[in-house]
Parts: sequence; structure tokens; C-alpha cells
Amino acid sequence: MAGLGLLPLSAAALPAAALPTAPPSAASLAASGAPAVASRVVTPGEALTDAYLEAVREQPARLGEFFRSLPKGGELHNHLSGAVSTEYLITLAAEDGLCVDTATMTAVVPPCGTGTRPAADARTDRAFHDALVRAWSMEDFPPGGNGHDHFFDTFGKFGEVTWRHRGKMLAEFADDVAAQNQWYLETMVSPASEGAKKLAQDVGWDPDLAALYKKLTAGGRLDALVDEAVKEADAGDAEFRAAARCGTERERPACGLTVRWISQVSRGSTPERVFTQMALGMALAERDERFVAVNLVQPEDWDSSLKNYRLQMRMLAHLRGVHPKAHVTLHAGELWPGLVKPEDLAFHIAEAVGVARAERVGHGVDLVHENDWRSTARTMAAREIAVEVPFTSNAQILGVRGADHPFETYRAHGVPVVLATDDPGVSRIDVSHEYRYAARAYGLSYPELKDLARASLEYAFLPGASLWRGNPTAEGYRTVPACRGERPGTPVRSAACRRLVEGSPKASLEWRQEAAFAAFESAHATPGR
Repeated sequence: MAGLGLLPLSAAALPAAALPTAPPSAASLAASGAPAVASRVVTPGEALTDAYLEAVREQPARLGEFFRSLPKGGELHNHLSGAVSTEYLITLAAEDGLCVDTATMTAVVPPCGTGTRPAADARTDRAFHDALVRAWSMEDFPPGGNGHDHFFDTFGKFGEVTWRHRGKMLAEFADDVAAQNQWYLETMVSPASEGAKKLAQDVGWDPDLAALYKKLTAGGRLDALVDEAVKEADAGDAEFRAAARCGTERERPACGLTVRWISQVSRGSTPERVFTQMALGMALAERDERFVAVNLVQPEDWDSSLKNYRLQMRMLAHLRGVHPKAHVTLHAGELWPGLVKPEDLAFHIAEAVGVARAERVGHGVDLVHENDWRSTARTMAAREIAVEVPFTSNAQILGVRGADHPFETYRAHGVPVVLATDDPGVSRIDVSHEYRYAARAYGLSYPELKDLARASLEYAFLPGASLWRGNPTAEGYRTVPACRGERPGTPVRSAACRRLVEGSPKASLEWRQEAAFAAFESAHATPGR
């Protein structure tokens, strides 16, 4: 697994920019010509970089370079199986000798009988290759089509490929993340999936959640399942290191990325299986530092998901009492009028926040359709519960974009917002695309984009103290007193700041990002660049 590196504190060659340390002034933003942002000081470097952004908004090549090189911190909401490119999945299918059912374009195990053909044929048959790309992703998906069903159907079509190679897929995706100028990745997988299914079947269902947990743990059965998941992760790490050539002279960028796992829970499964996967993921997060959280996956609008939503929130509330150190981030509010009945739009985000006590919410698209949604937004702001926003996924699955999306509503209510990709391989995008979309659709300035990138590390499940004091979403990104006046990209002068940056994984990556911002602003503030 990729390690957690520290930015060299003596990198004096990097350009310096003072971090904001005083209460911000709205007038400073107005003077720069940028839209007003609550509690925000604009530095001279930021103002010049914002002017550059304005100058190149209608120049696609320069605008693309700007967003690719923009430091973007961390990628917090994505599913590994849907994150790698479709072309790479086809390559893996061919290498594994898999077949493709030509009626459904689904990968199946060999031998290739009637109605199937070798996936390897895609190496030489371009039409077959392109048909697979379209079936396994949103490539060329027709406007007005049922994006929701096609999007989710892709996972069943390439599922026989993705379960086999967690390490190789991570190496591929981590390379992509590093190329986006990001240093941290949380990605979702399903640990010990078959073992969890068997344990759930053996234990069965009990509506008394305390009694059900006792049955899961009796005789060390949950511990054994955790052991299985750890061994699975070890094997994935070994495959990752081999594929990425870590520790060699030819190591890939993936090796320098800090990676953590989020355990997926299949919300459409039986209650006993859902509870078992939750318990496994939370126990893993407490035992193995590679795992940090749990999350519910699969369509939120499925009948079983809707029927059991409140029960699943109660499950998480119970397990939070048993495993208090495990983090929880939840897909909630990935719904829209017309997709479900009005009564099903009324409470999902509120219960994720109020009952399950989620620390982040994924999607959150139906916010304003919930009962007393302003109260939910105020709670999220007060507790700094970030919303993970994948614009392209929301457009493809739900048809929600632009002014219909609650992005601006969350920001107006002081809710932390983090941009993410969800399934970039399926969607055929990257995180730079999402930042570029946000800038265009909502007229965001460079300082606003910078704070979105800062949020991706501030609200990551990274251990240790933050570089920022208080609630940075509400109060602005101001350094803690120990690092007041320090300039990223120059040697740290304060012993207290050095101890923070070297001793806290979170502050370390945040400091690294600030140095990258200083370099970025120096490069993009150059007249005539």
C-alpha cells in the first residue's frame, strides 16, 4: 500500500505565499473582482491566479491545463470497480481468458460456448471493443435515455472482471489520481464479500440488534471474518506493489499516493447480510489502519433499499456504539422526484445525519425535497458534515445538473462541500472535469476552487490534528497558532509547527497541498503565460 510521505520542509526552491491568519474581509474579495465568499481573505497570488483563470475561460487548451495542474488534494468518493477505465477492464478480461455473452455484453467465465466469444477478441476487433466500451460505461449514451439503469447495469456486466484484481485496479486508478495532482485517495471495496454472505446466512436475522451482534461475534466468527478481510487486503497490497513496481527504479506514481479503504455494504441485500457487512467494515476500521469507514452502496431507489432504509440507519446507530472509532460516510439523497414516491424523498439525508450520525454524506441531491431540510442543512453545517458531490454522476443517473443541483444551497448554508468522481471509469471523466464543470456552471473563482480542494483533505478520514483552526468552512482557512505566519514552500521556522506537520498525517498532507498551491499560483500569475 502506498505510504504517507511528508513534504520536505526545507524545499526553499518552491515559491512562498503567506497563509491567511487573520479574520477575513469580504471587501478584499470584492476588490479582487471575485464573487464574495464568506470568511475569505484573498492573497495577491490568489487574485492574480484568478485573473489568469478569467482570461483563459474561453481558451480550452489553457483552461484544461489549468484544471489538470490545479492541486486538488484528495479523492474521497469513488468505487474502485467503477473507477478504472473501461479499456483497462477489457484488457484484464482478455488476460484472464474471460468470455463475453454477446446478447448482454456480460463478462463470463470460460469456456466460451454458444452465444459467447473471447474477451481477447477485442484486441483485434475494433467494433467488438467499442461495443464493450459502450456496454460497460456511459460512452456514447444517447441523450434522453435511461441513464440510471444503464449506469448501474454496467457493474453486473464487468463484475466477473473486477473482483479478481483489486491490486491491479488500484495501481491503475491511483496513477490516474496522482496525475490529477492529488495525494490522497479513499476508495470503496467489498471486503471478504463471500465470507460475509456465508456468515450472515449461518446467523440469520434477529430484529434485536444487540442479540444479532452477539450471534455474529459468538465463537470468534466476526473476528475470523476480519482476519479473512485482512488477508485479502494483504494479497491486494502485494498485487498493487507488483503492478505499480513500488520500491524499484521504475515505480509508478501510484506508489506515492496515500490510500485508504472504505468498506462497502450492499444495501439491497437481506437485513442480516447488511448488518454483517456493516459490523465487518466497522471492526476492520478499528483493527487495520488501511480501512477507515463504511458506506452503503447500490441504488437508493431500489424497493428493498427504500423498505429497509430506516432499519439500516438504526443498524448503524447501534454499531456506532460498539465500534466508536470507525467512521461512517453514507450515500443518502441520491434520489429525485419521479424516481421514487414523494414520501421516500422526505427523510433520507436527515436520518443519515440524525440517526446514523454520518460524518459525510454522498450525493445528497434531494436535499430541498426533504421535510425540514433547512434544519438538516444547519445541522450539517454545525457538525461539519461534508457533502461529497460528483456532478457528472448526478447528471447521468438522476438527470440533475446546474441550478437544479443543491450545490449552491449547501454552500449558502455553510455545509462543507467536497468534489468527487463516484465512478470515473463508467462516467468517462476525471476529477479535473468536475472542478472545471463547477467553475463554469456556478461561476466559481480561483479562491473558491482552492477552498473546495482544501476541503477534500480537511474532511478526509485522515488521523491527526488539522493545519486549520476552528471550522474553516464557516470561518475561513486560517492556520492554527503554531503555524501562524509560516510560508509553504520555505523551511518551517517554528518548532511547534514542525512538530504538527511532521507528526500529524492530516496536517502533513495539508501543508504539502499549500506548498503546491504556492507553486501553482506562482506559475499562473505570470503575465503572458
